[in-house]
Amino acid sequence: MSTLKVDTIRHNSATSDAITTAADGTCTAKITGMTGGGALSHRNLIINGAMMVAQRGQVTGVTNGFGGPDRFRFHSNYSAVTMSQSTDVPTGQGFAKSLKLDVTTAGGDSNADTYTEIDYNFEGQELTRLKYGSSGAETTILSFWIKSPKAGIHWVRLYGDELSHSGGNAFISRKYTVSSANTWQKVTLSFPGYTSDGFDNDNTKGMRISWYFAQGSAYSGGTAQADDGGWLNWGSASNRARNTVGQVNCFDSTSNDIYLTGVQFEVGPVATPFEHRSIGEELIRCQRYYEKSYQLGDA
Repeated sequence: MSTLKVDTIRHNSATSDAITTAADGTCTAKITGMTGGGALSHRNLIINGAMMVAQRGQVTGVTNGFGGPDRFRFHSNYSAVTMSQSTDVPTGQGFAKSLKLDVTTAGGDSNADTYTEIDYNFEGQELTRLKYGSSGAETTILSFWIKSPKAGIHWVRLYGDELSHSGGNAFISRKYTVSSANTWQKVTLSFPGYTSDGFDNDNTKGMRISWYFAQGSAYSGGTAQADDGGWLNWGSASNRARNTVGQVNCFDSTSNDIYLTGVQFEVGPVATPFEHRSIGEELIRCQRYYEKSYQLGDA
């Protein structure tokens, strides 16, 4: 029996190695799936990313709060929506539900300080695995499916509620382009780790992910952050103005609907297939934050 001795293995068309071997006989591998297409488990940091649990049911007139699928909060200082759970999903991806935002009060970017977003909040203790505050801070990948009423530039932000940067909170933004309105599209975005500060190992808010759908000039009037740009200081007005440059206004009409599903946030430089979990497991996780005393299917 012979032995193949190599340092790395790479596909002919790839720009990085798939497998890197070490002198101690171990290896590091970028694995996106297992035999038969099954995905690795317990790596998605998002609870209810498939939008299966919706304990509150449909909620109308939301400006700053929850409705529809658990764990995702609408936040705006001008516009309002009806939040609900929808069966409109990307075809052939294994999803049955999505979060729907139905615009009921239009506006979006009506003044400089307007903001319109969906937030997902993490406890600090959920994020200690990211090793922020050290030289080994992990790169993370965010992937999701979105159906937007507008083609064009959209933005997503990580905001470190517990991450200090030059006297303010650290944040980093990434843009993506919706190529076709009212069409499901998968998005994958990469964020470098933050080496200057870390998270408290407790249940206080450590960081949030924000999906933007309209922004005033105070948050969009500067020079756009580069696609590979680093973390910035939210305490700086000039940095805040770089947050969502070119963001299309998805809230300019009450005819607009926005859908989101398949949200996954994971450690590593490669996006893996979505981790589908059982509704029982997701319900238990959601009940840490909200619980009602009647049947799950009742609004």
